[in-house]
Amino acid sequence: MSRPSTLRLPERATAHRLETARGSFAVLDAAPAPDAPAQGTALLVPGFTGSKEDFLDLLAPLSAAGFRVVAVDGRGQYETPGPRDEAAYAQRELAADVRAQADALAAQAPGAALHVLGHSLGGHLVRAALLAAGPGPFSSVTLMSSGPAEIAPDQQLRTQLLIDHLPTMDMETAWWAMRSLDSADTSTTPVGPAWLDDFLHRRWIGTVPEQLIATARQLMTEPDRVAELAAIPLPKLVLSGEVDYAWPVPLLDAMAERLGARRVVIKGAEHSPNAERPAETAAALVAFWADEGTVAGQAG
Repeated sequence: MSRPSTLRLPERATAHRLETARGSFAVLDAAPAPDAPAQGTALLVPGFTGSKEDFLDLLAPLSAAGFRVVAVDGRGQYETPGPRDEAAYAQRELAADVRAQADALAAQAPGAALHVLGHSLGGHLVRAALLAAGPGPFSSVTLMSSGPAEIAPDQQLRTQLLIDHLPTMDMETAWWAMRSLDSADTSTTPVGPAWLDDFLHRRWIGTVPEQLIATARQLMTEPDRVAELAAIPLPKLVLSGEVDYAWPVPLLDAMAERLGARRVVIKGAEHSPNAERPAETAAALVAFWADEGTVAGQAG
C-alpha cells in the first residue's frame, strides 16, 4: 500500500472528474510548468487498495518537467463510485475503463505523447487494456512494481483472507481486521502519522467491497502474458524498488528482459517507489518518457 508524504495538492494541480465514454472518474490533474517545454501527458493507474493519491509525490516533479500528469481512481476506488456487483470489476471491464480514460485524454491534446503507468495491480490492468485493443493513443507503457503473473505465495495467503472475510464483514470491521494483520506483518510499512492513518481509513471505507474482492481474485490468478505484451510495439519500462513483497525482484528483472524493456531499480525503495523515493522515481520516468518521441502511439 502506497503512503504519500502529504495530501496537499502541489501548485498547478487540481482534483476534478475526467469524463469518458465509460463514465466519470475522479482524478488529480497536474498541469505542466509554463516555463517547461510541453512533453505530453502521463496517465497513472493505481493498484490494489490504492487510489490517485498514491501518486501525489510524483505530481510536482513530473509536471515541473513539462508533463501533464493525471492520476485516476478506477471504478469503485475511493472517490469514483461503482456498483455493488463483482461482475462490474472483471479485468476486461477495468481495462476498458483505462482505455476510455486514455482516449479522453488523447482527445484533449491531439497528437501529443500519452504515456501510461500502472502500479502493481494497475500494471495488469494496463497490460490487459493494451492486449485487448492494441497501442492506440499510447506512446509508452511503464509497469511499476507489477509482475508477470500472480502475486507471491505469502501474499496469496493474505489476499485470500480478505476474500474470505469481506463478504461477511462491513468495511469498518474489515479495516480493523486488516490493521491487526498489518501490525503482525513485518513486510508491510508501519502506520504513519495520524493524518495519514485517517486518510487510509477514509479511502478504505470509500472503496466498494466488490471491487476489492474481484481484484484480489485477479491478483491471485493472473496468468503470465508477458510474451503477448512483448509483441505490442511500444517502448516499455519496468521500474521497481530493491525489494518487493508482491513479486520478487529477480522475477521483475526476468520480465523486463522478456519484454525487451528498459529496467530501473530505485535504491532504497520497496513496493511503492512512487511514495518511498519520489524524486528518484520521477527522474527515471522523465528520462524514459523524454526518450520516446512526442507523437501519440509512436514506438521508440
